[in-house]
Amino acid sequence: MANALTRAAEHARAASQALYEFGASLLNPTVRLGVTGLSRAGKTVFITALLHGLLRGGRFPVFEASNGRIIRARLSPQPDDAVPRFDYEAHVRSLIADRVWPDSTRQISELRVIIEYQSASGALRELTLDIVDYPGEWLLDLPLLDTSYETWSAETLALARQEPRRALAEDWIRHLAQLDPSANEDEQIAREAARRFTDYLRHCRDERFAMSLLPPGRFLMPGDLADSPALTFAPLDVAPDRTAPAGSLHAMMKRRYEAYKDVVVRPFFRDHFVRLDRQIVLVDILAALNAGPDALADLERSLTSILDSFNFGKNSWVSTLFAPRIDRVQFAATKADHLHHSSHDRLERILARMTDRAIARARFSGSQIDVVALAAVRATREAHVKRGTDQLASIVGVPAEGETAGRKIFDGKTEAVIYPGELPADPGALLDGDSAAFRGLTAGSQSDADFRFLRFRPPLLETAPDGTAALPHIRLDRTLQFLIGDKLR
Repeated sequence: MANALTRAAEHARAASQALYEFGASLLNPTVRLGVTGLSRAGKTVFITALLHGLLRGGRFPVFEASNGRIIRARLSPQPDDAVPRFDYEAHVRSLIADRVWPDSTRQISELRVIIEYQSASGALRELTLDIVDYPGEWLLDLPLLDTSYETWSAETLALARQEPRRALAEDWIRHLAQLDPSANEDEQIAREAARRFTDYLRHCRDERFAMSLLPPGRFLMPGDLADSPALTFAPLDVAPDRTAPAGSLHAMMKRRYEAYKDVVVRPFFRDHFVRLDRQIVLVDILAALNAGPDALADLERSLTSILDSFNFGKNSWVSTLFAPRIDRVQFAATKADHLHHSSHDRLERILARMTDRAIARARFSGSQIDVVALAAVRATREAHVKRGTDQLASIVGVPAEGETAGRKIFDGKTEAVIYPGELPADPGALLDGDSAAFRGLTAGSQSDADFRFLRFRPPLLETAPDGTAALPHIRLDRTLQFLIGDKLR
């Protein structure tokens, strides 16, 4: 009953906010674009490059409005005073002046850009674009709202007992076996259980394993909630239908799990997620491919969970007032510049297959879904290298200082010519967990090191014949066209 009343209050508040924003949008059309991605997918770089292109006249041939109809774009104060501002100026300075990748953001942030443009009919108009940047791990928390502590514990333990998580969870599982859920609640026991559980999650996220499905998301990015009771709990080995005795460790963990939902998950859902109009989800498929079949399968489960979080369907004035919906979602496979262009469509097909499976299980009606392989900032160029009688399709870039491959340590100044190999034309074998297909990814590489996953330095700006300097990219213009092109007609 209490949960039903809470959900009713949340819907009422969301409807009130939506009514206000709907009225405002009649006078000043606004698109709230959510940008998210799981760890190391490149959110900060994506937003910085997108803004730099809009503000400085980047070259976006597929983005129709950029072909002479955008008059100018300018930054404006954001509407939400309680949300940190996305630090565009610092990030673009890192990217262009210092040629180092900007630090990742670990909290929600926001930025508003006003786009002045000429419509297809010749009228002068403005579109307000609010970009909301948030960690993808927060999306993976949304299913917790309808999941009991006991069910979450059982599902988390079942996943942890499967390889490769089983080996990573060994210390935590061994400690868990010593805990009696019916014993008296104890702060030190709770803290130790939470510490070992968090260590397990951290090991899963290591690039060697690249696991993606790791809720609760704030355990690995606690911020100002570090050491709070809302982040000091862990699963217990209890049956989904078990009742927690008053004053027990079970009751304590359950109470804190519910507090996590109240303090972390519901405010994000209520204040941010339900207000989004469009969404892009950045996905680092190459990291999962590098880690192997288990990591790719785990990433697919994460994408399914993310899709289940969206309230799909086209916006109408009724739905805008009472049930805001995201009407366009794009999934983007990032770091396409680590591959030769002959593999870009193949990378896209892998992600398309993963999301096709997820969409089939999601509640889907009316939304537009797009899948793209992109590099918001292209850090490499292409070349052909002769090896024997073969011409190998390769990439050329400057690996960041300290990057290693085999025994080679790069100095951050010297270019490297790299043969990245080819992705398979048919993604089926990879997604079905065929280990031979994964071994084939590195077949024919220059050494036992996998050069496809070096971290390259950001590139120099490219100067067009008209003198405009822009960041090179791969398919960022296609992304802009899908996400906001229809609003600039």
